[in-house]
Amino acid sequence: MSCPICGEDTVATYRPFCSKRCADVDLAKWLNGSYAVPSQREENAEADAEVDETGHSRPH
Repeated sequence: MSCPICGEDTVATYRPFCSKRCADVDLAKWLNGSYAVPSQREENAEADAEVDETGHSRPH
């Protein structure tokens, strides 16, 4: 198996990565939003932004 970050052979201690560095690079991608799971929900900005006259969000 090869490291998904750099392509080198994996090391059991850091599997599926080859090193702590590549594991940290992967973690940073998750934390900064580089990886994202696509939503199945259709975007509807108007429905999500509905607010009442007091400025509070209305329940759906």
